[in-house]
Amino acid sequence: MYFKFTFCPIILLLWGSLSFAQNVNVVIHGAASIAKTDDNFVCVTLDWWPAEKCDYNQCPWGKAGILNLDLRYGALINAIKAFNPLRIKVGGSLQDNVVYKVGEVSSCPNFMKREDGLFGFSQGCLSMERWDQLNRFFNHTGVKLTFGLNALFGRNESQTEKGLWIGDWQPQNTRDFMQYTISKGYKVDSYEFGNQLSGSGMGAKVYAKQYGKEVIVLKNLVKELYAHPETQPKVLGPGGFYEEKWFNTFLEVSGQGIVDGLTHHIYNLGPGDDPNMMNKILDPSYLNQVSQTYKGVSDVVNKFRPQLGAWVSESGGALNGGSKDVSRTFADGFWYLDQMGMASTYDQKVFCRQALIGGNYGLLNATTFVPNPDYYGALLWHRLMGSIALAVTKESDPNLRVYAHCAKKKPGVSLIFINLSKDRSFTITLSNAKPGDAGKPNYEFVGKQNREEYHLRALTGDIKDDIVCLNDVPMVQTDSEDIPAMDPKLIDASTPISIAAQSIAYVTIRDFEAPACV
Repeated sequence: MYFKFTFCPIILLLWGSLSFAQNVNVVIHGAASIAKTDDNFVCVTLDWWPAEKCDYNQCPWGKAGILNLDLRYGALINAIKAFNPLRIKVGGSLQDNVVYKVGEVSSCPNFMKREDGLFGFSQGCLSMERWDQLNRFFNHTGVKLTFGLNALFGRNESQTEKGLWIGDWQPQNTRDFMQYTISKGYKVDSYEFGNQLSGSGMGAKVYAKQYGKEVIVLKNLVKELYAHPETQPKVLGPGGFYEEKWFNTFLEVSGQGIVDGLTHHIYNLGPGDDPNMMNKILDPSYLNQVSQTYKGVSDVVNKFRPQLGAWVSESGGALNGGSKDVSRTFADGFWYLDQMGMASTYDQKVFCRQALIGGNYGLLNATTFVPNPDYYGALLWHRLMGSIALAVTKESDPNLRVYAHCAKKKPGVSLIFINLSKDRSFTITLSNAKPGDAGKPNYEFVGKQNREEYHLRALTGDIKDDIVCLNDVPMVQTDSEDIPAMDPKLIDASTPISIAAQSIAYVTIRDFEAPACV
């Protein structure tokens, strides 16, 4: 799937110019930050699903699972290297069904379809030969690794309550796995304990008190085996859907200083076969609903103060592999990039996209490894948006979404504009809210240096397209399978910012004075 377009077709330019333009003043409050993300905020997952994983009468995983992904493809390697570095979380629904072939574990079964198994599969196995291959790959591509551990090892499903797993977690297999990892010198940034076991669970659940006690066991194990604090991986949990009572109970039991990062999952678009998916993505009031989850998690973090704050450790938008008609298209970026913007304002430190590859929601095509549109939006965020989030206010159509951060490469600020409207473009002027001027008019910003602008649009103007144009140039891999150049347009600072209908734009302004960014 290689295309040789030099520019996006002229129909796109005409389509953008026919929309009605609305003037909007955007005020950036640069005196102080409202939140701070990790430097590697953009994160992706690699999942365990085998090719037999099917939903909605389709089986979109192919050979994209951790155990069968071909790690030699240049397109895959180059896509990861472009982030320099990319945070990857290895995990997913089947991680609590994975044993590690090391120590006392001698057999190494493959995942097999099994009706009474967790998520319909039997137990699977990670051999140390495959772990060696993965780590050579991670080292070669410069990955910052989070590894999701099996938190059900040694437990059994309750005979009286379906989905509840009881008994104590047995850490020996994890101990042996960590010892092997240490002996090889493999770098693990963090370990996440279990997958979607919180609250009512997804497939399986564990009581909050039990989970709290056992995350202490894991923390002590990590401290014992990793003797040097500077190389000691962080402990993350619970890696499931937020439920206030469960989260509070688990943190009360574990106490402060145990869980380094509080992780949760977001799938706010619902099931992947929802025929109303596109309408949800383009509805600002629907997108806003998930802010209550972010606020709840933020409140728990402020109460218990884990060292690393909160992480969205998995978010694919639509459940069960995503939507075959939407997740791989330009339209999905309206949900994805808005979610990253919103999460960053609620002090979420990391946002992990399900998945790098696999299902319908992979950033890369599962068979060709060609990047889908969301890949380019994620890469631009990683390169342009710094860790310090700034407050933004505006009075306008709610279809215009705006988020501002200090620029990743100083000086200046970087903004992302997301225009959900089908028939309305926006002409933006900026104002700088000066400190101590509450109640007084803001100062219109007049730049002197050229702005750096990156405008993302669908190739044909149809947001269901799976090719994105950056500044009217189609983003397609080169013949050598490299990521194409992603250069900005330099725009005269005296002109307003123009955001076309149903488009996304990143804008970096080097001479915008924001004290929080100094």
